[in-house]
Amino acid sequence: MTQNPNLAALSNAGVSVWLDDLSRQRLQTGNLTELIDTRSVVGVTTNPSIFQAALTTGDAYDAQISELAGRGADVDATIRTVTTDDVRNACDLLTPVYQRSGGADGRVSIEVDPRLANDTDKTVLQAIELWKIVDRPNLMIKIPATLAGLPAITAVIAEGISVNVTLIFSVQRHRAVMDAYLAGLEAARAAGHDLARIFSVASFFVSRVDTEIDARLQRLGGETALGLRGQAGGANARLAHGAYR
Repeated sequence: MTQNPNLAALSNAGVSVWLDDLSRQRLQTGNLTELIDTRSVVGVTTNPSIFQAALTTGDAYDAQISELAGRGADVDATIRTVTTDDVRNACDLLTPVYQRSGGADGRVSIEVDPRLANDTDKTVLQAIELWKIVDRPNLMIKIPATLAGLPAITAVIAEGISVNVTLIFSVQRHRAVMDAYLAGLEAARAAGHDLARIFSVASFFVSRVDTEIDARLQRLGGETALGLRGQAGGANARLAHGAYR
């Protein structure tokens, strides 16, 4: 299939195009495969909100949920099973990309329970559990950059597990994340893990700031304020580029 020329150009420039969405419907209809083949998608990220939308739309999960309920699975176990099944299947679809890129692309992320965001030990335990359940080398475990999340990032990477760090809202916290990542690599090397198999992503959240700025501009009103809506994203991108050159 032919790739979209604009996205192909972006990809050729070194940008990895990720899809921030996953559902059983995308998998069953071949939509994710089509996006890989025609839209240069080389990665997928998920979170609880994405899966909530997927589970409450359509009937793609009904049969599996009924089967799990019949076996006595509780809500948490049911959600864990259906979401890890989706992520495993997405990992399999992206395996050719993962292999061609030497592991740099072809990754799929799944997030630890957000209720554990302030509990380091439980975050680490669930990250390891998710890694074992999905059982794919191109998986990434998404961990929030909370104060409790920072040592969890180090501990999980030390286990040889790739991590996608989420909820980074400041340059200062991003630096702390980098320190946690490097400490994790050092511990992983000391434990005998192959560092070439450990890939991590730091997701800097500028979109939340953009959204808040646009909302405030809307409340201010007036031609000048309204004309500035949508401009914060570009400004943030330029600032981030300058901070990390």
